[in-house]
Amino acid sequence: MSVTIRPATAEDINAITEIYAESVLNGVASYELEPPTRAEMTARMETIAAGGFPYFAAVENDALLGYAYASAFRTRPAYRWLVENSVYLAPQARGRGVGKLLLLRLVEECEARGFRQMVAVIGGASPASMALHRSCGFADAGRLTGTGFKHGRWLDTVFMQRPLGAGNTTDPLPLSL
Repeated sequence: MSVTIRPATAEDINAITEIYAESVLNGVASYELEPPTRAEMTARMETIAAGGFPYFAAVENDALLGYAYASAFRTRPAYRWLVENSVYLAPQARGRGVGKLLLLRLVEECEARGFRQMVAVIGGASPASMALHRSCGFADAGRLTGTGFKHGRWLDTVFMQRPLGAGNTTDPLPLSL
């Protein structure tokens, strides 16, 4: 596998929009029911970048296979060292280790930026997503039952978490974020 992980760019937005639309329409990772437009996905990418969060693309032979980004878990100031991750893959990339490459790169970059905890909010309690996160050092942090209704069924949401860097064993550097 010759997959390259690199920062996502505006030129990737068409492929990112298509990958996310497929997930919205056919999966349960997102609780959206209608795929967002290209303009909305562009605005979301710009908001993530403006917030100082990383956004990566997985590319193989000029094809975008998936993307991952970190974002604020909550907006209150005391949460500023906690990020939530999102990982989405094109159908042909699933089960090939692309998600793990993206997630590990995201963890590395979030640590470098001074974040101290990362949480995964796994819609539909996807076994594949839970396995991915476990393989990258995440531990179970809780389950909310019946949180969404999509594709004719109730879905659970699973929370998983992993420390970044020193985690909560030391005080954060006040100016790190």
